[in-house]
Amino acid sequence: MSAKVIDGKRIAQEIREEIRLETARLKERGIVPGLAVVLVGGDPASAVYVGSKEKTCKEMGFHSEVHRLPEETTEEQLLALVSDLNRNEAVHGILVQLPLPKHIHEKAVIDAIAVEKDVDGFSPQSTGNLVIGDESLLPCTPAGIIELIRRAGVDPAGKHAVVIGRSNIVGKPVAMLLLRENATVTICHSRTDNMEAIASQADILVVAIGKPKAIGRRYVKPGAVVIDVGVNRLETGKLAGDVDYDDCLDVAGAITPVPGGVGPMTIAMLMQNTLKAAKRKAGV
Repeated sequence: MSAKVIDGKRIAQEIREEIRLETARLKERGIVPGLAVVLVGGDPASAVYVGSKEKTCKEMGFHSEVHRLPEETTEEQLLALVSDLNRNEAVHGILVQLPLPKHIHEKAVIDAIAVEKDVDGFSPQSTGNLVIGDESLLPCTPAGIIELIRRAGVDPAGKHAVVIGRSNIVGKPVAMLLLRENATVTICHSRTDNMEAIASQADILVVAIGKPKAIGRRYVKPGAVVIDVGVNRLETGKLAGDVDYDDCLDVAGAITPVPGGVGPMTIAMLMQNTLKAAKRKAGV
């Protein structure tokens, strides 16, 4: 039996449509969600991501601001812009596109974003709220992973979830969110012994290690849900995930493709965070 393919593109579109409808209702009450995106320098991939975010904002009916700054922008100038955006009533979410030029300390910039506008969910306060279970704006990719699992008809409660990867952006927060969903969670990483044996016990396997096709069928329990977060460019120019999709397709119960799996969810959850921040500010 071939695995059920979890269509992230379709699910993301469903979420975006829900956001668009709710935004239209809020506009009738004079509330317009606003997102400000800041891009420093000319990194081509970052420019594509920012353009996509700007386009999606307009589709949702949001107020959208994009601040494109030159590579030589100083840390002080960037922090001054973040401070202005923190005070801007029309802006409910602030996203500073990473990576930043090397002369700017990313942590200083992330820490400067007001927690109620931290739609990336990366600030220390947002992270702390996530860990202790308080209400917070969740990191977009991990939140998108949970949404994919839910909308694929899988309840994580009582399941054994294995996360391969311990980054602050995906691995650690998705483990915390799976705990919140009452899964039993194991985190594997580059120093883990017997990773194959541990992974092959997982009912839900989340892979975020940045190595193309590193995880094959031997790591997958028959019938498991496999979520592939990796996006790697092969020498052929094609994209591949961290999971060997073809090798795992007839073992897994459900699996995300690359592209078209986790990727489209990230911007959808960014829009959802911006909507949530606007509603909180308005007290609705």
